[in-house]
Amino acid sequence: MKTSPSRLRVVKHQNPAEVSSDGGVSPQVSPAFARILRESNRPPRFLLSRMSAIGDCILTLPLACAIRNAFPEAHLGWVVERKAAPMVRGHECLDAVIELERGWFTSSRGRRRAKEELRSHQFDVSIDPQGLTKSALAGYLSGARLRIGYSGRHGGELSRLLNNHRVATAFPHVTDRSLELLGPLGIENPEVEFRLPLQPDARRWASRYRRGVTPGRLAVMNPGGTWASKLWPPKRFAQVAQQIHEVYGYKSLAVWGNDEERLMADEMVARSGGAMLLGPATDLHHLAALIETADLFISGDTGPLHMSVAVKTATIGLYGATKPGDSGPYRQTAIQKAYESGSRKHRRKADNQAMKAIQVSDVCQAIDEIEQLRRMAA
Repeated sequence: MKTSPSRLRVVKHQNPAEVSSDGGVSPQVSPAFARILRESNRPPRFLLSRMSAIGDCILTLPLACAIRNAFPEAHLGWVVERKAAPMVRGHECLDAVIELERGWFTSSRGRRRAKEELRSHQFDVSIDPQGLTKSALAGYLSGARLRIGYSGRHGGELSRLLNNHRVATAFPHVTDRSLELLGPLGIENPEVEFRLPLQPDARRWASRYRRGVTPGRLAVMNPGGTWASKLWPPKRFAQVAQQIHEVYGYKSLAVWGNDEERLMADEMVARSGGAMLLGPATDLHHLAALIETADLFISGDTGPLHMSVAVKTATIGLYGATKPGDSGPYRQTAIQKAYESGSRKHRRKADNQAMKAIQVSDVCQAIDEIEQLRRMAA
């Protein structure tokens, strides 16, 4: 585990539009794409291939928005594994969402069924922002003539063999480097939009629930994470809730998604001295809608963190086993005091010592900075 020399590290992601053309790939329309446009008597048909996970799919939504803005009449599809589909399904920029079961590519039957469904859309171009065999294979099976993916280290596994136009990207963050894949389509430095597809009934429910919790400020805190190495101690969440209640009058809500996370949320509430309530059981849409009503969201590196960014809630991400420069809360605040270095397999199985390096005072300082900016903007 490597320790950061700084007491508090706040990461704000750079806008690609602020970087000169010397700092990245010069977007030039691919000859293959120019030929597709020339030879076709219909608008182009694009496939985005991002299979998982929930947070990474959210971070990739700006590609759909950018393509739709550049090609209003195009047919735009997204192929995704079923677990992450709720954050893609119903998106206003998409014409089709092709949902596949996890592990679809490991059997001949799964590959055959995927090929049949993908080919029915007659895609011209596939774009692979995931950079794995399964995501590149979907583009290959779709029959797309132009298959755009990464060169270099982000082009993982067999993706560089399956994609036939490989882009060397300059930006580390998954959102920024994914948008660089649009260069061969002539899309340069697009506006970053998420337009998270939230159902109206979920928003109405969240608004009613929020009014019943507090008429004042609401902080939502999420203790969960897919790896033990991404978890911040529940006791510290509770201490933050107490401090921001005393200083700013916040009421906090502990949200959860499974039985293990419910236990952590229960502990947070019990230790908070009345400053925190237990959140209700929700699906992804209702959780995102609830986060949208909040004034502040705090979490480790997991799907709800990126939901918060997408719905424009002030967000603080806590990092230990991953790097905020790669997958941090986009253009919002991230704190990392130590990094659990090693392979992905090692980091998945590690404990949360790197997360424990983040102190309650670090998080409270970040909240103070957010509140100061709000006062200045008022």
